Amino acid sequence: MTEYKPTQPKLSDSIVAELEQMIVDGTLQPGQKLLPERELAVQFGVSRPSLREAIQRLEARGLLYRRQGGGTYVKSELNRGLSDPFFELLANHPGSQFDLLEFRHVLEGVAAYYAALRSNETDFAHMRELQNDIEAAQTSGNVAVEAKAVSAFYLAMTEASHNVVLLHLMRAIRELLERNILGNLEVLNQRPGVVNRIRRHRSDLIAAILAGHPEQARDACHEHLAFIEDTLLDIQREDERAQRPSRQIHQR
Repeated sequence: MTEYKPTQPKLSDSIVAELEQMIVDGTLQPGQKLLPERELAVQFGVSRPSLREAIQRLEARGLLYRRQGGGTYVKSELNRGLSDPFFELLANHPGSQFDLLEFRHVLEGVAAYYAALRSNETDFAHMRELQNDIEAAQTSGNVAVEAKAVSAFYLAMTEASHNVVLLHLMRAIRELLERNILGNLEVLNQRPGVVNRIRRHRSDLIAAILAGHPEQARDACHEHLAFIEDTLLDIQREDERAQRPSRQIHQR
């Protein structure tokens, strides 16, 4: 009887698996350029032909692409199924803004919980840095810059959750999230005292994450978003009342 000998996996298989993992965990992001083949071969400890074979296989699967004379890139369209054109429609539809806030309760609440549970010192430093960026934007009064800084903070919080599904979902909707934040800020900044309340909520959220208290972080996130939602609804009702035509009662 012939002895069965398991087939040895090809070297390119392990390179494919490693590159796939780097895409999944966010080390390689959509649109990012890979290192030159020479450097990647050294990094993986393989020959350039084996590396080239792995890259060709990932190209065939639509995960990577080459530019003539310009290197190899992660496909920018990896998140497109979650963004264009449907999210463009949502972003420009006023009625969807409160639905998005409700969705943010789910996504950001879970991200805050796991960020508090799993964050490391690198995550903490990144979130503190972005908190400073938010405060600097608020001081300058540039609402668009503030919206970008806030969305970057929520992305960093999601990265700190160390959940790759949450991370890629947040990355996919980032532009939609940023537009929602910007629209909210433009309305909320018109009401005295609201900005300070929002700052306190975000500080409570960050403090809970840094202290490693998952339930408190999740609750702080929910309280923050609920306050924004309630305030926007109040402003909307006030605007609707102000736009009603005045009626005069004519007496005979």
